[in-house]
Amino acid sequence: MDSVAHVKHVYVSSLHTHVGEQVVLKGWVYNKRDSKGLAFIELRDGSGLVQCVVSEAEVDQDVWTSSQLLTQETSLTVTGTVAEDERQIGGVEVQVAGLEIVGMSEDYPITPKEHGVDFLMNNRHLWLRSRRQWAIMRIRNQVIMSIHNLFQEQGFVQMDAPVLTGNAVEGTSTLFEMDYFDEKAYLTQSGQLYGEAMAMAMGKIYTFGPTFRAEKSKTRRHLTEFWMIEPEMAFYDLDMNMDLAEDLIVRIVSDVLKNCSVELDVLERDREPLERVTKGFPRISYTEAVDLLRSDKTAGMFDKMENDLADEEKALNEELSENKSRYGQAKKWEKRKFDAREIEITKRLSDIEEDRRNLPNWKQSATEFEWGGDFGGSDETVLTWHFDKPIIVHRFPADIKAFYMKRDESDDRLALGIDVLAPEGYGEIVGGGERATDIDFLMRQVRDHNLPAEVFQWYFDLRRFGSVPHSGFGIGLERTITWICKLPHLREAIPFPRLMGRLNP
Repeated sequence: MDSVAHVKHVYVSSLHTHVGEQVVLKGWVYNKRDSKGLAFIELRDGSGLVQCVVSEAEVDQDVWTSSQLLTQETSLTVTGTVAEDERQIGGVEVQVAGLEIVGMSEDYPITPKEHGVDFLMNNRHLWLRSRRQWAIMRIRNQVIMSIHNLFQEQGFVQMDAPVLTGNAVEGTSTLFEMDYFDEKAYLTQSGQLYGEAMAMAMGKIYTFGPTFRAEKSKTRRHLTEFWMIEPEMAFYDLDMNMDLAEDLIVRIVSDVLKNCSVELDVLERDREPLERVTKGFPRISYTEAVDLLRSDKTAGMFDKMENDLADEEKALNEELSENKSRYGQAKKWEKRKFDAREIEITKRLSDIEEDRRNLPNWKQSATEFEWGGDFGGSDETVLTWHFDKPIIVHRFPADIKAFYMKRDESDDRLALGIDVLAPEGYGEIVGGGERATDIDFLMRQVRDHNLPAEVFQWYFDLRRFGSVPHSGFGIGLERTITWICKLPHLREAIPFPRLMGRLNP
């Protein structure tokens, strides 16, 4: 290979600014195919994918020989000229002049064929290299940056709450308990109580860190370790809190639409539902939400969904049958297309089967829901069917909310809490509310919840010394990403998910 010391190393994401130039790329083989003296290498470098074309007639023999040795995930350095080609990923391709293998990859376990979830989770350290996971992680990065940017622009101070705590935040049933030098300690459920202390010092703060719940749940909405962003604001009431939550979600979605077009294309994400996420979220009380669940309108939606699922199932089976009838006479590239589509159809048919199985239970839960109960995942899903953007539910029964929630002055049964429910059936992504400021009320709450008063003395101090109205919320990072990317499960929204029964890799 000729010396390339004078040639600039660039990343795939910036190739469109180097058309006509010779560049050096460093990355891995994502895919490769050969055709009559040509090798087509799909190279990834973390910033994107690009096709690199090696012509046997135009390169040295050693370069051609090296191109024939390439296997999936072999690392390599490529030298070549960037050429425009609107048919290719990113609108460019690289005409290869030189190629050097850095590290061979033998028997890479994750192939383009369909793999089971357990296999992919056991190989999560490698699964992250796939194009779909690449797109999700880049959208995760954008969501994180959007959150930081909005809060920093609005004068918030980022502060850090401890991961190890001596007290519960939302009850003791979902705590991971451990021995801490002969004292009981817990992995944090939330940084919110500490956030209140920091807000009394700084005015407006937010925490951004891992939180833990020991719920023995295996639903698609649960992780045992997840990341929470928790703003806390002095002198904010419930309405101001709702306004901020709305501003944050609108900002996140707007930034993803603006900056993650390629990633959304990879995920084949329908942009229309995201484009409807604009200011003016519907706001309904808990009582109004209960009435909506039990309404004739909701009952009619179940019947429509049953019919829609049946029609979709019929259409997909017909497409699958037609593709199979054409498969024998299809060209090689068409067969690859049919194989990929079969995987998609099979997965969707499985989802439809699960939805049809769940519908009767969802319908029963909705129509028989009683005031005072907590919304389950299916209830949240049904509520979001009625709206085309996120909704804010407020003023919940106090008995189902955390001990520190302020009561509604017009109805003592109600706590000034909020939940933001994402559309398309994704449910709660934000939970929060206005905090109680009366120290006597909080002391009674701690006692009534059978919590040890001695570990909350520092929390009571916040009411002893200059208490003010204040509010805050927590937004689940993975739940937000799952909705934006329209993923079937939270486990794809975090690099290394921790679930019940899943501690490795």
